[in-house]
Amino acid sequence: MTETQDQIAAEAEVEDDAYKLDQRTVARALDAVETGDRQQLSDVMEPLHAADIADILEQISPADRRRLILLYDKEFDGEILSELDEGLREEIIAILRPDVLAEAVRELDSDDIVDIVEDLDEPQQEAILDQLEDADRVAVEQSLSYPEFSAGRLMQRETVFAPEHWTVGETIDFLRNAEELPEHFYHVILVDPKMRPIGNVTLSKVMSTRRNVAMVDLTEELFQVIPVNQDEADVAYAFNQYHLISAPVVDEDDRLIGMITIDDAMAVLDEEHEEDILRLAGVSDESSLSDTIFDAARGRATWLFVNLLTAILASLVIEAFAETIDQMVALAVLMPIVASMGGNAGTQTMTVAVRALATKDLTTQNAVRVVWREVSVGALNGLLFGCLMALVAGFWFGIPMLALVIGLAMLMTQIAAALGGIVIPMALDRAGIDPALASGPFVTTVTDVVGFFAFLSLAAAVLL
Repeated sequence: MTETQDQIAAEAEVEDDAYKLDQRTVARALDAVETGDRQQLSDVMEPLHAADIADILEQISPADRRRLILLYDKEFDGEILSELDEGLREEIIAILRPDVLAEAVRELDSDDIVDIVEDLDEPQQEAILDQLEDADRVAVEQSLSYPEFSAGRLMQRETVFAPEHWTVGETIDFLRNAEELPEHFYHVILVDPKMRPIGNVTLSKVMSTRRNVAMVDLTEELFQVIPVNQDEADVAYAFNQYHLISAPVVDEDDRLIGMITIDDAMAVLDEEHEEDILRLAGVSDESSLSDTIFDAARGRATWLFVNLLTAILASLVIEAFAETIDQMVALAVLMPIVASMGGNAGTQTMTVAVRALATKDLTTQNAVRVVWREVSVGALNGLLFGCLMALVAGFWFGIPMLALVIGLAMLMTQIAAALGGIVIPMALDRAGIDPALASGPFVTTVTDVVGFFAFLSLAAAVLL
């Protein structure tokens, strides 16, 4: 390559590694652990974000992880616990000394503490709750009393609110004189005398408006209130759909009890996307690279077993046409092509459908149109690849009618794959079953059974 090409390649490599944890940093941390050099380890960790430290802990071996935590000791930040993979939190909390754990969790907002505590066993929950001040403990326990995956679990109890009759000057004076404010907040929530939220005012408007202006005149046009029992997936959807930065959470009497910020909502959205990807592959949504071999195998075995059953069903279809295959070996050669093309087409359509259901783009109102669109796409691709495969089979085996059979079978399989890929996720969603988790085996069964049956029955009728 030329010097310019080398430079472009080097720049591209840098871009690919942007924000990726430098392995030299990991090596320096491990070297400090190996030599027991607490100061060196502190020097390595100090410039790093909590998320990068969490990455280091997740990448190294359990033995090195334990030694690093014990050496890092009192400098262990509570934010690191928030960034850790859930599977590792329990292990690391068990390693931390009680006083170190206490100092770490005291620095966190209530929503971060809830996120850490809710997945732990009761003894470890108590170990953390015992380290909190009484007011903080009550706030966390109240959040834990709400249903799992609800807004009540997601919200932080710390809020910034002001009476609806205040002016900008009164609000600014209050904020400056407050002994304690949330670490991050974006709005001042206006409330009526019964503590019911009536509007949000952004901090930018507060700081850029004259002191004598009434706060109620600065409220944002879009104002969303989140019920405390709202499912967190719906909360994340609302934030994404309406471009929210923060939103107040209310109880059954519409009184303000907390606040959800965009970082928490986007974390839920990211988790939802990750779960969809894992479930589409038939992998447990709790799987991670830190799982043990046994846990990883167990998490994948269930859907592998379901796939085995569907494969047996497809094999029964093949067995029914055993005599047909015996009379023409070419059929056995071409069968995998039909099945593979059908399977890929079904997976493509199923992925689009599952994503559309998750984002609420696929609804009862547009279902017929979307189904027709996907079937039409399947028919068009089936016609294209059916003609292509007919030409290949014709030249390959020199049997014109075999070319016709595989062309028609390809068309029928593509249509069936498209229909199954869209209708099955919709039906599962309507039945209250997660389509990301259960669609795969059913779509595979439809495409394999229809593909094999169409190809072999056409062959038996036309060729023999």
